[in-house]
Amino acid sequence: MGLEVLELFKELLRFKSITPSDGGGFQFLKEYLKGAGDIFEIEKGKVKNLVAIKEMGPGEHLTLAGHIDVVPPGEGWSSNPFQPVERGGYIYGRGAQDMKSGLAGLIYGFKFGRWRRGTLSLIITSDEEGEAKFGTLEVLKWMEREGLLPNYGIIGEPTSEKRFGDTIKIGRRGSINGVLEIHGVQGHVAYPDRFLNPVEILAPLLPAFASRNLDRGTQFFDPSRIVITDIRGGLQVTNVTPDKVRIMFNVRNSPATTPADVEEFFKNLLKGVDYSLQLRVSAEPFRTNPTSKVVTFLQREVERVTKVTPKLSTGGGTSDARFLAQFGVKVAEFGPRNDRAHKVNERVSIDEVLQLGEIFKRVLEGWQ
Repeated sequence: MGLEVLELFKELLRFKSITPSDGGGFQFLKEYLKGAGDIFEIEKGKVKNLVAIKEMGPGEHLTLAGHIDVVPPGEGWSSNPFQPVERGGYIYGRGAQDMKSGLAGLIYGFKFGRWRRGTLSLIITSDEEGEAKFGTLEVLKWMEREGLLPNYGIIGEPTSEKRFGDTIKIGRRGSINGVLEIHGVQGHVAYPDRFLNPVEILAPLLPAFASRNLDRGTQFFDPSRIVITDIRGGLQVTNVTPDKVRIMFNVRNSPATTPADVEEFFKNLLKGVDYSLQLRVSAEPFRTNPTSKVVTFLQREVERVTKVTPKLSTGGGTSDARFLAQFGVKVAEFGPRNDRAHKVNERVSIDEVLQLGEIFKRVLEGWQ
């Protein structure tokens, strides 16, 4: 039965499921999951989501969540990124790590794991790598309306770092996106008394906020840091100064920093400067209690299967776990190593795929 998860994984890799498309994968999965539970399709904004639910009487509700969508493959692959290639103990393909191997393990566990009591659900979205507006968030809204909100959740995102099994995510930092504009007066470079160059205003200020830590972090979260992602302005000519410079940045924030803190930081830094600042929160920081049932059960089975004791982390980027946490679901994440995600020649080891299926299956069968 172990090979079942490997063949399922290879099949998932064949679907060209670039966000927000499932690439036809949901039609295959509806057939694959036939008889394993009630299946629902939830579609909004041209985004498709697949939900499977099995109910075994009263009890807790555990959901398994993942995404079938992947980022574009890019150029330079040594093989077709949507045709799985097995080489040297690895399987190559776009989404191999992020997150079709984890998704295959979750689906395998859902189909073959012996679920004894309560509700088990499977949430699969095609909108995680993009805006994520109409994916897992919409499914949870639907579940809330139907009185089906889960108590616990497991997501199969790639979490392992140096060795498979070494990391379980039990939280994530938030994400604050910022656009700062410094305004000046456009003019001819030959007449400096007639222009106000915003580039010259920005230059001495840049070291004060580029890669600046806004706090010292907390016991469980790394510091909140301003990371500049783009700077642009001007007409792309050499004889006219720009009227404004736009700086785009992101802050992966701990609970110690809020959007109001970011706004106050720039207000103090830019005194006397004509500027505008726009902030958008795309994720709130959260952390699941390490003694929560979902964490302890997952931690136990990871250690039993991999012989590695996983650390509990809140590091890394955002994931759909933020939406589960938003609805009060106690969530943990576990998956393969994350050294090739989104890269050319993305790959995952065969052993990791097989062990993922075994871990998730054992968690379900041991759930009391």
